Amino acid sequence: MFGNLFSKEKKESLDQGLKKTQESFFGKLGKAIAGKSTVDEEVLDNLEEVLIASDVGVQTTLKIIERIQERVAKDKYLGASELDRILKEEIAALLSENNTMDLEDFGTPENIKPYVIMVVGVNGVGKTTTIGKLSAQLKKKGKKVVLGAADTFRAAAVDQLKLWGERVGVPVIAKGMNTDPSAVAFDAVKHGVDTGVDIVIIDTAGRLHTKVNLMNELSKIKRVIQKVIPEGPHEVLLVLDGSTGQNAAVQAREFTKATEVTALAVTKLDGTAKGGVVIGISDEFRIPVKYIGVGEKVEDLQVFNKMEFVDSLFKKN
Repeated sequence: MFGNLFSKEKKESLDQGLKKTQESFFGKLGKAIAGKSTVDEEVLDNLEEVLIASDVGVQTTLKIIERIQERVAKDKYLGASELDRILKEEIAALLSENNTMDLEDFGTPENIKPYVIMVVGVNGVGKTTTIGKLSAQLKKKGKKVVLGAADTFRAAAVDQLKLWGERVGVPVIAKGMNTDPSAVAFDAVKHGVDTGVDIVIIDTAGRLHTKVNLMNELSKIKRVIQKVIPEGPHEVLLVLDGSTGQNAAVQAREFTKATEVTALAVTKLDGTAKGGVVIGISDEFRIPVKYIGVGEKVEDLQVFNKMEFVDSLFKKN
């Protein structure tokens, strides 16, 4: 049973969303141990290749291999047939050691109002869609939400956010294209304070062509938010496209240099066999993975639960 947190429908959606990764991973793992009864150097070399090919990342892969080597050295009876169980346990342990907490819900702290979330990420990763889906789920929980369209360098970004606002029934503070992003952020947060909303979500520009510009812009938005709420933003959510594999890790490195990222959302996992990137990113950055996107529907943006994620990754058909 999955308890209250993971309904049967959510679990099925997660299983389906990770299906390509799971099938690819187990197909390769099967070949890695074919004809082997013991976990020897050859099996470990093959496993290393499987993990790297699944976009777990080199450093995280080496860490997992080392842990498996230690277990095999201690327990001489561990056979190749048990490799998937050992691997599952080690990946679960790795995610548990990182800062990823299993959230109960889409809620935010009750004692902070408005709770300000600044959303960052390069264009095309599903940033605006993630904001829309998150708003829908928060509203469903009875939260009052307002959005700030501070990605003012692309008309499409402002329009897309407005469309989500209309669809979900959430107000959007926008000044149009080529306006000062920090002015939009200021107005959105002030509106949130004045109207007593629970959550303010600010969309920001996703340009990475010069890190200095990005850093300056994000710092300015933060400073302006702090004029209204000194401790804001309470959360900086970095959205990454899981289907880009290791490129998502590269983007995470750039953004963590540009601003203090406090949470991650990894999208588009349903269209890729690169779901292993969630493990690598979580391990490398020690930033909580808060949400994952496993499909097109609003409810396919899920609160990340590490044990359910690992369970779906290792689920045998």
